[in-house]
Amino acid sequence: MRIVVFGATGMAGREVVTEALRRGHSVVAASRRGGAPGDQDLTRLALDVADGAAASAALTGADAAVLAIRPAPGEEARLAPLTHGVLDAAARHGARVLIVGGAAPLRSPNHPDRLLIDDPAFVPEAWRRIAAASLEQLRVCEAHPAADWVYLSPAAQFEPGDPRGRYRRGETTLLTDAAGRSRIAAADLALAVLDELEHPSGERHFTVAEAPAPPSPVGAARMTFGDGGV
Repeated sequence: MRIVVFGATGMAGREVVTEALRRGHSVVAASRRGGAPGDQDLTRLALDVADGAAASAALTGADAAVLAIRPAPGEEARLAPLTHGVLDAAARHGARVLIVGGAAPLRSPNHPDRLLIDDPAFVPEAWRRIAAASLEQLRVCEAHPAADWVYLSPAAQFEPGDPRGRYRRGETTLLTDAAGRSRIAAADLALAVLDELEHPSGERHFTVAEAPAPPSPVGAARMTFGDGGV
């Protein structure tokens, strides 16, 4: 599969590139900085995703794209229009797009009648601007008339962390552990991204979180849990 990763030098993008290459895919790693030349399976591309023509050119011949961008503080309002531009380009080339979005559009596990953005236990005031931007990003996807997209909402705490080599997958309610925490390491999220690209679920919106530690070495192999856990 030929996969274009927009935001390839960010926390999520770097791990997606690494996992895609590990699985034998051909990757175009697009970012503002570009980076050192790759090898036969990796093409590094200096690209500003705001340049619609450049984004479209990058998608030529692509089977799928991963949009893993985060605007700088104060520029959160750019996220939705940038996403719309990538969806436009992907629709022209017939490429599926997986958006690594935010947790704000998920349902709160504490209050199923409200979105996470309205639950200060998970989204404090300091995070509301980027949370609102991710909510608008999903709305842009839902309103797009032609693109083939899927929106992945990470756990509330999305961090470099120590990967566990597995993850827990849910639908549109935030996943938490027994202590009420919701988190996932970037490398484990990348597993979910590649699993979805390789085996499309047909869902438009899903979430992932850290999987429980295996009870014994026998259970240490990579595995995926559905919503509700083990």
